[in-house]
Amino acid sequence: MIAPSILSADFARLADEVAAVQGPPGSGADWLHVDVMDAHFVPNLTLGLPVVQSLQKSADLPLDCHLMIENPDRWAIGYAESGAYNVTVHVEAADDPVKLARDLRAAGSKAGLAIKPNTPLEPYVDVLKSYDTLLVMSVEPGFGGQKFIADVLDKVRKARTMVDTGHLNLVVEIDGGINADTIEQAAEAGVDCFVAGSAVYAADDPGRAVEGLRSQVQSASSRSRS
Repeated sequence: MIAPSILSADFARLADEVAAVQGPPGSGADWLHVDVMDAHFVPNLTLGLPVVQSLQKSADLPLDCHLMIENPDRWAIGYAESGAYNVTVHVEAADDPVKLARDLRAAGSKAGLAIKPNTPLEPYVDVLKSYDTLLVMSVEPGFGGQKFIADVLDKVRKARTMVDTGHLNLVVEIDGGINADTIEQAAEAGVDCFVAGSAVYAADDPGRAVEGLRSQVQSASSRSRS
């Protein structure tokens, strides 16, 4: 799955930018990734719940809301109630991630758990049994356009093995520095969903960029199976 990040979109033309990646039925983006930052958990400040509510009314794509915020136990539920398909919180910020996953599902969304590049996977394996998505950050959260940190792929491989053996049941997602130069190694490591910002929205044709990335994933997956 390809999830364009609107962090790299033109906010003055947000409806048009969303339409540019939707594509006709059977093509285009799978999810629309929405980065929510509060200038506390991360230094940057982006958009919040009112914009997500507006997107929910106009976007045909499932919204994948990535909350880089303090106190997600309090604020995340509003995003689920707004109709977001998947709401991801950071394990480094959540007080009770198991309860939060349960509350997100009760509010109508899938539950995602994000981990920073330097956060190990192993202490949270049991927590992840309560989640639908694992978001592995391949840059430090807070800003778009950063360089891909390849070392995080070890966590991806471990998660992929646990999913394939039935120990976990979730989507493995990656976010940060994903482009034509990095997406194939991420696919070979076992990623299911690829968040791409500037690789999509800096292109002349964002919709074609989405399909180009998908083609690379398919090629890499075919090689890894052979």
